[in-house]
Amino acid sequence: MDYDKLVPAPTPDTQPYWDGLKEGRLRLQRCADCGKVRHYPRPMCDACWSMNTDWIDAAGTGTVHSWTITHYAFHPGWKGDLPYILLTVDLPEGVRMNAQARGLSEDALRVGLPVKLGFEAVTGDLTLPVFEKA
Repeated sequence: MDYDKLVPAPTPDTQPYWDGLKEGRLRLQRCADCGKVRHYPRPMCDACWSMNTDWIDAAGTGTVHSWTITHYAFHPGWKGDLPYILLTVDLPEGVRMNAQARGLSEDALRVGLPVKLGFEAVTGDLTLPVFEKA
């Protein structure tokens, strides 16, 4: 499948996250020592500085914290999507996550709006998260 947008380059620290999305689940990194959940995935815990991690399956739900509506494509691949809504969502696991909105109009947006995670397979190897109205 042709996909003309920028794509992430998974690293050993982020690969379980991308693998989870491809399987239709949101996996979040957790410190194996103090238990703090973190997102985005990274090598070290910012609470206790441990390098030991494990992964949990997230609920896949959340509430809108904020949003932006993009009217200018920073890369030519996004011109056909304009305007699009990028949400910042509070997850019940205690972290925030950014993803594009699907099926939500600008008029429907409000802080605290319940949303659920969706999955968009954009290539054979890449699935991206999106948020939809719960």
